[in-house]
Amino acid sequence: MQESIEQYMQTVGQQARQASRVLARASTQTKNDALSAIYTALKNSEAAILAANQIDMNKAHSNNLDSALLDRLELTPARFKGMLQGLNDVISLVDPIGEITDMAYRPSGIQLGKMRVPLGVVGMIYESRPNVTLEAASLALKSGNAIILRGGSEALESNQAIAKAIQHGLQVSGLPEAAVQVINTTDRAAVGQLITMSEYVDVIVPRGGKGLIERITNDARVPVIKHLDGNCHVYVEAQADLLKALPIALNAKTHRYGVCNAMETLLVDEKVAEEFLPRIAELYEEKQVELRGCPATRRILENAVPASEEDWYTEYLGPILAVKVVSGVEEAIEHINKYGSHHTDSIITENYSIAREFLAGVDSSSVMINASTRFADGFEYGLGAEIGISTDKIHARGPVGLEGLTSQKWIVFGDGQIRQ
Repeated sequence: MQESIEQYMQTVGQQARQASRVLARASTQTKNDALSAIYTALKNSEAAILAANQIDMNKAHSNNLDSALLDRLELTPARFKGMLQGLNDVISLVDPIGEITDMAYRPSGIQLGKMRVPLGVVGMIYESRPNVTLEAASLALKSGNAIILRGGSEALESNQAIAKAIQHGLQVSGLPEAAVQVINTTDRAAVGQLITMSEYVDVIVPRGGKGLIERITNDARVPVIKHLDGNCHVYVEAQADLLKALPIALNAKTHRYGVCNAMETLLVDEKVAEEFLPRIAELYEEKQVELRGCPATRRILENAVPASEEDWYTEYLGPILAVKVVSGVEEAIEHINKYGSHHTDSIITENYSIAREFLAGVDSSSVMINASTRFADGFEYGLGAEIGISTDKIHARGPVGLEGLTSQKWIVFGDGQIRQ
């Protein structure tokens, strides 16, 4: 069985590499035509895709998957509509491929610049969310990359149904069907092959739980774009407008629990803690959110559970929130940089200077002023969709859209020059 998986993955890799050569030369019109054909195929297949998702949901309930995974797995008609809107947004985005920048003449007479080009073949490994299948495929195609998708076993039926529509759209448009390949086996050996096929795969994007991403990062022989977890913070500063802070802190935590940009720790300045904490606690109580607080928090909120050191590091992905009272912006920044995951952190303040200090000091891929962390998302950032969020500092950081799936190469224009 191991040999057959290896052979299967080798074939997938070879086909992806060949397809990537075609995509790298494809015009914007050709790529947009393919995406439009995929849109039509998906729309015509909505009932079949939602039915396939229901099969996955039934299995997930039988297997007692936790609520966060169930939330990520479910495809409702509204979420399906959102998927199609994201695809339309990608179609309307400017194609980055072929853009030439920084043109300059050198003393020798040559002219040089940089041209934006695709990465080549993207391998993506992800859990639960079937919408990722479409988001990743559309971004890869628009940026001229072939992509190999390996979804979780819990979303197998959904992913295969979406893949069928994508394949139909590619076939209609004349682009290679191997431009988007969804792995058809749940055997974990396929993942081991994918992350070590450096001759065929240029970058790996893992998207899922911390255990999955740690395994990929440790075992991959291909560069990885990743984030391990989403331990996001909101800091209510002493000069915050509490009428802004209340809905932001509520939204950041309770809009959706099982997402990487949900707030997991609320930091409150000691100067406003006595006024703010009882008011926000009342709102959280209505949502049945358990609060785990530091000693200063518990003096104000008697019902809060004592927070442990581990709580400050934890991504709950559920209705639990850590709460800490801090002495000021310096302690808030220090706490975020020590315990956070460098994903997304927000300050609520009316003081411009303190906001600037927070922006400069917090070492995260997205830093916000007076806004919910839930905005850290490719769709909300105008990227159409995202292939993932990167907390790395090299190549791509934050939501990874079209430009994050490209690189640049030097180009030189000469007219007979030789080096002296």
